[in-house]
Amino acid sequence: MLIEGLTQPVDLKKRSDIHYARKIWHMSGVFAMFLAYVYMPPAVSMTVLIVAWSLFVPFDFLRLKYPALNDWAMHAFKPIMRQSEVKKLAGTTFLLSGVLIVNILFPRPIVALTLLFLAFADPIASYFGILYGKDKIFGHKSIQGFMAAFFVCAAVTFIYLIYHNYLMDRLIVVSLFAGLVGAFAELIPIAKLDDNLTLPLMSAVGLTILFYFFGFFAAVS
Repeated sequence: MLIEGLTQPVDLKKRSDIHYARKIWHMSGVFAMFLAYVYMPPAVSMTVLIVAWSLFVPFDFLRLKYPALNDWAMHAFKPIMRQSEVKKLAGTTFLLSGVLIVNILFPRPIVALTLLFLAFADPIASYFGILYGKDKIFGHKSIQGFMAAFFVCAAVTFIYLIYHNYLMDRLIVVSLFAGLVGAFAELIPIAKLDDNLTLPLMSAVGLTILFYFFGFFAAVS
């Protein structure tokens, strides 16, 4: 069908669609960021992130200014683009910006867990929310999506802490609270900001407070 604002017909997915290609792209892309962050030297992983941000974000602004470039982008990235992004910045711009800010401001364990939350909680919560989200909370957000995000964030925290042998005496309670941090970060809207930006920022702040309360930083210092 013809999407308004484009010169050539292109069939783009809506937010209410499952959009498997976008979810796979999101999970694999952010998980790759996690692997790069964990296994590359900090200076190298930060450089890669800055380069990615510098290449994509200016392009995203430019395509909104030049219709021909926007038309090309919508066709080139059709499998992962949404209708709502034809005249607005792409979710990737907010995602890269959020990840960059978190990388700059927060310690490495917080950044690593935040990347895992972003990689898996957001797309899985969206999947369950679209399929089973009968009980709405905020706009398109649902209790079902919230619970999916909670279980995902609690599980990845549990695995991460076990792998690094952190807080083993408080493993379950910390994982459950971290699940709530990630689930609320995915759920709660802040103004009309994209959740690819708010989820990593809110998760990082919440995890920092949680880990400070449970003595995490003193234990690993």
